[in-house]
Amino acid sequence: MGLLTAAAYASLAAWLWLTLAQGMFWRTDVRLPPRTAPARWPSVAIVVPARDEAGVLARSLPSLLVQDYPGAAEVILVDDGSTDGTADLALSLAAAHPGLPLTVVSPGDPGPGWTGKLWALRHGIAHARDTGAAAGTGPEFLLLTDADIAHEPDSLRELVAAATSAGLDLVSQMARLRVVTFWERLVVPAFVYFFAQLYPFRRINRPAGRTAAAAGGCVLLRTEAAVRAGVPDSIRQAVIDDVSLARAVRRSGGRIWLGLAERVDSVRPYPALGDLWRMVSRSAYAQLRHHPLLLAAAVAGLVLVYLVPPAALLAGLATGRPAAAWAGGLAWLLMSGTYLPMLRYYRQPAALAPLLPFTALLYLLMTLDSASLHYRGRGAAWKGRTYARPSDA
Repeated sequence: MGLLTAAAYASLAAWLWLTLAQGMFWRTDVRLPPRTAPARWPSVAIVVPARDEAGVLARSLPSLLVQDYPGAAEVILVDDGSTDGTADLALSLAAAHPGLPLTVVSPGDPGPGWTGKLWALRHGIAHARDTGAAAGTGPEFLLLTDADIAHEPDSLRELVAAATSAGLDLVSQMARLRVVTFWERLVVPAFVYFFAQLYPFRRINRPAGRTAAAAGGCVLLRTEAAVRAGVPDSIRQAVIDDVSLARAVRRSGGRIWLGLAERVDSVRPYPALGDLWRMVSRSAYAQLRHHPLLLAAAVAGLVLVYLVPPAALLAGLATGRPAAAWAGGLAWLLMSGTYLPMLRYYRQPAALAPLLPFTALLYLLMTLDSASLHYRGRGAAWKGRTYARPSDA
């Protein structure tokens, strides 16, 4: 058996395993669990970290201010050193969209050993708890949501109902990202597909499961679970803060849940390939714990799983090796078939499915670039801040 045929068979075996044994990662029907309205709606503090977000705030913040929530709720926007008028815009939006009360606070520069977003969340959570304590009560839940995330009016109500009905300490929804331009259509659905492959939602949602992850754009967290897990202080250096948060909550005995969004959308545009490239490369190597051996394994895995199938099919047909062509073609077919549900979720044409190997090649290059940036002291750069050698708790 030649090398090409052996690689094709190995890739086919990998795809059979991924399709049948990797938590059905390719299914897109993991939505909020069954829920009923609680007898008493708990109080909620919505904490929004924002750094230079004036470009998207007008499309996201009003959706929080007008939440149709039966209980007590407030919005705390943490202006993390913005220079584009984010704080003033937030206050003007609150005046134009009266609803939930808005407080704008500023934490100053991050303390030693803190990443910017977690520093902002720490300040916002502390403000909510301190003001609540002064009034004799604190928020029972925290909704941690990014400044580029828009919520339908019943989003908070449905999240809280899901948490209280199922006894969950953390409920997270992966916001539906914007898909408008050619590069967004090519890269964004694959981004969510790869994430689900790495962190299968069904495994995360098992009460006794070991896999833990969340989607940082929308996380509803019980305050007592945050205290028990010591977050965000216990994960203060994490670049991939959402996964680290979920791990901390699970380690402390909390129940977590993650699924695809029904009422939550990202309004941030990534119009060019460079925008998407920076989004991925700023944290891809952190996902591999900044370990060269893990990087080598990731590259080898991407090549075997995504690049070998089309190469084996085309080379096998060109050189008269039917076994390689057959195995490569079947692996490519499984790859494309498992990608179709995600394309449907994003309302994209099925014709994009066979292009997944090309998209995977882009992600491979983004990951290598992420490692290069890290070793050049420019890793995890975001909004003017660089975390050269961050930790991922």
